[in-house]
Amino acid sequence: MQREGQDDRVLRETRLLSILIVPFLVLGFGILYLLPGHTRELFAWTIKPQITAMMLGAAYLGGVYFFLRAATTPSWVSVQAGFLPVAVFATLLGLTTILHWDRFNHAHIAFITWTALYFTTPFLVAAVWLRNRSRDPHTVREVDLPRPRAVGTVMIAVGVAVLACAAFLFLRTDVAIQVWPWSLTPLTARVVASLFALAGVAQICTGLDRRWSASRVTLQSQLLSLAAIELATVLSWADFRPASSLRWAFAGGLLVLLLAIGALMVTMDLHRHSLRWGGK
Repeated sequence: MQREGQDDRVLRETRLLSILIVPFLVLGFGILYLLPGHTRELFAWTIKPQITAMMLGAAYLGGVYFFLRAATTPSWVSVQAGFLPVAVFATLLGLTTILHWDRFNHAHIAFITWTALYFTTPFLVAAVWLRNRSRDPHTVREVDLPRPRAVGTVMIAVGVAVLACAAFLFLRTDVAIQVWPWSLTPLTARVVASLFALAGVAQICTGLDRRWSASRVTLQSQLLSLAAIELATVLSWADFRPASSLRWAFAGGLLVLLLAIGALMVTMDLHRHSLRWGGK
């Protein structure tokens, strides 16, 4: 039974924060993904090689889609799984900024914007998530359907594995620099770790909720980011170390995850549509 206040509504402050975040993500995507060779002049710090810049830009692209949906959807359930991953991502980037303060271009307007975002966004995103989550009625909608339990288990396992990789990159930058398939610095190792943490927590959050309506938007956002990263990998293949076997593992793992999420979305959406039309 739905309790009072569990109306699945996206609160005004959640919509407002989502609207405010989108322009910064669009700008970040434009600089990092479309102009990755110009971060020295246009960004908060110089990012090399371009694959690192383009990966961060790809994450921003997925974020643009997610926060646009959060700002416009009537359903909190449809976007709730994406807020905690963003809070973790922003927290790690804020910590990375503090740990590598000397590597940033302090005189650049982009640095001021970067610090303003990553010193406030973790708290703001977590706050709206905590406030809005009580609106979840925890019920399956009409014509909605539960995702198979086995799929959720796989998603959680993948998320844990990706989080372990994020922990390795963030905590053992010295080793990561030696083994990673492209050139890293302690700063960029922790930026890449933040990206892995974003993906890992997103997989876990969607895996824990069997309702397809609670997974779809977050997975769409992740699919968009993964497709952009896969394209960036092709365009930046020269950045990868030829002797590193991990370059194939990275590219292949991305492709497998991309295809798996795409297949899941097609399968579940076809099932959902068949239920909808079958009920008419």
